[in-house]
Amino acid sequence: MPLGVWERLGRHIFVISDASAWWLGDWLIYGQHHYPDRYKRAIGATSLDYQTLRNYAWIARKFTPSRRRENLSFQHHAEVAGLAELDQEKWLAEAEAGGWSRNELRRRIRGEAKGVRKSEELTYLQLSVPTDRKQKWQLAAEGAGMGLQEWVESNLDKAAVAALEGR
Repeated sequence: MPLGVWERLGRHIFVISDASAWWLGDWLIYGQHHYPDRYKRAIGATSLDYQTLRNYAWIARKFTPSRRRENLSFQHHAEVAGLAELDQEKWLAEAEAGGWSRNELRRRIRGEAKGVRKSEELTYLQLSVPTDRKQKWQLAAEGAGMGLQEWVESNLDKAAVAALEGR
């Protein structure tokens, strides 16, 4: 199979998969009004677990069909479902305009929650370190009452200040 055909097939499968989450959520919402044991029956019919089905229904309830953005995935909507409606709209509009992946949307939301200014450019850094070293850092972070990322950032900032001051 040529690469282009394989890629198109993958895109089609994704569209079907993404749409099926919405369909299942809407199906469960419909069942809520007609069938008291809908989740038991839905688990039997789909082989999906209870929590997955509840999540689909919860997100579908948060976004009526008129509010769903067809250029964004179900997972984009899931990222903002817990926010106030105005915030949902703001973040979905930005994600759509910027062509953000679900992960990029998540990073931007978390960045704002941590107080990162919109104008502040973020760069993502990936480190490869031996497992024992990471475990040592994790223990040190926990001892300082911090998450690993916060601890690493704090210590790198301190090292940078010391180096720039000539220590």
